[in-house]
Order: sequence, then structure tokens, then C-alpha cells
Amino acid sequence: MSLVDSRGRVVTDLRVSLTDRCNFRCTYCMPAEGLAWLGKPELLTVDEIERVVRLFVGLGVREIKLTGGEPTVRAELLDIVACIRAVAPEADLSLTTNGFLLERLAQPLRDAGLDRLNVSCDSLLRHRFEAMTRRDALGQVRAGLAAAEAAGFSPLKLNCVVLGGTNDDEVVDFARLARSTGWDVRFIEYMPLDADHAWERAKVVPSRVLREAISAVHPLVARDRGPAPATTYDFADGAPGSVGFISSVTEPFCDTCNRVRVTAEGQLRVCLFSVEETDLRGPLRAGAPDDELAALVRAAVWDKWGGHRINHPDFVRPPRSMSSIGG
Repeated sequence: MSLVDSRGRVVTDLRVSLTDRCNFRCTYCMPAEGLAWLGKPELLTVDEIERVVRLFVGLGVREIKLTGGEPTVRAELLDIVACIRAVAPEADLSLTTNGFLLERLAQPLRDAGLDRLNVSCDSLLRHRFEAMTRRDALGQVRAGLAAAEAAGFSPLKLNCVVLGGTNDDEVVDFARLARSTGWDVRFIEYMPLDADHAWERAKVVPSRVLREAISAVHPLVARDRGPAPATTYDFADGAPGSVGFISSVTEPFCDTCNRVRVTAEGQLRVCLFSVEETDLRGPLRAGAPDDELAALVRAAVWDKWGGHRINHPDFVRPPRSMSSIGG
């Protein structure tokens, strides 16, 4: 039976965070010194992740994305991918990464059964990339993208978080990159999920503005939108690649949301902006049978919010940052 909430939305997409740790320190996510990381005993084990995924697949999930933190810093990453592929052979299995370690991991990930890669890249300029991530790593990320292509990941997806006055002048350059490579570039609105609580609405660049800037140079044609968070556009002249816009702040897509998240320590979050979580790790480690775990999941999903209310005066910011939630 499908996982359905009280508003009729069907959950088919599961995000599983493998770690809260990251080897970057992106300014819109965490402080330069990092955060207080979870200890290894707090993380779901490989076997526990496998069981959670098996449970959700049995409840109708068909898309699984591995996130973090930065999932490539998890030592058991390849084992986790292989285990998930074994229990969910028909699922669409992807991973979101900053790409720093991808040069050596791309082929092993492909061999382990990973289908797709999303690589975060917020600037094509070395100095700006370093300023935004606090790491001089654009060269390594570009090498990782090349390795991913060589391993057969196609099309690659690039995620670009846009901050007004910082990198919003690069959107046409990213569109040109998509056209020259065939990659899918997605622009993500700046969200109030940074650990420093320094988010400013003035730095949110509406997706509409970005679309207009790109379309003025390379006219765009919209695709039909499904439950995916991005609104995707092809190039009107038939050039390869695409651009997409995740407009969580200015054009929320909550009414079609089909995803839930499990944090690295086993907390189920039915909305990215949830202020409440459902503990799965405790029952798992206490020996709860699958039907008891499934009942917990169904109850949490049934109570899923209608929307995150960022644009309402009663919006309550979640206490966690993006890196500890799992993107």
C-alpha cells in the first residue's frame, strides 16, 4: 500500500543522509569552524540503512537519494550503495555530492550500482568558489565531473545555490555550460537553513529573475512539471542540456511534494522545514518488527504539513541546518 498523507500526496521519494560531516564550509550552510558532529555510534549502521530502505521500498518508494553532509566522506559509502541496490534493484538511486572526492569515487560508485549524480557547484570562478565554500577546490570538482562522465553518469546534474550580490551574475554562464556539455543545471533559491542563522530574504534571487536573464540570451521552453522540486526548461533552439529552478522560497511546490527524509542518526522528517521528527533509530535498535516501524512511518507521513510557510508571518525556522538534516 502506498504512503499517502492526509492531503492525498503520495510519497515515492526518500532522501537518506549518511553523515552530517562535510569537507566544505559553504557560507550559506555552516560556520568556518564546522559544527559539533555526530559520533559514529549515533549514525545508522550499514545494516540499519539497508533495513530502513527496504521498509520504505515496501511502502512504495521508488526514488532514493543519498545525501549528507557530504556523503562521500562516509567510509562505508560503497557498501551502502551496493546494499541499497541489492534491496531496491528497480529504484532510481542517486547521490548528491560536492564533487571533491569524485575523481576517485565516480567509477566505484557506478560499479556499486549508483544510477545518477548531483554535484553542487555554486561558481565557475575559482576565487568566488573559494569564497563561497571556504575551499580552493574548483579544480578538484571539475576533475570529479570529468571522472563522473567517464564512468557513464549521464546526464550529470549541477546544483547551484544562488545568492544575490554573490553569484547571481553567473547564471547565463552556467546555462552556456549546460549547452556545451549536455548537463542539467539547477538553480536553487537561498533558503533559511544555515547554521549561523544569517539568512536574509534580500539575498534570495527569485527564480523568475534568473529564468528571464537566461531566456534573454538562450530562449527556454518549459517541460511538463511532475512532482520533482525543479521546474525544468529545455533550450528552444534544441541545444543539449537543460536548466531547472528550485523555487522553495518564492514559488513553493509543497502541494506536489512527494519526498521524505531520514537523517544520519535515523530521524524521519516529512518536510525539509519540519520542527518535529519521528525517531526510527530507537525502535530499530530495540528490535521493533517491520510492521511497527511501518506504522510509525505511516503516522508521520499522514500528518505531513500542507506547506512550510516560509512566506507567512508564523513561519518557524527549523533548529537544524541543512547539513544536519540531509539535503
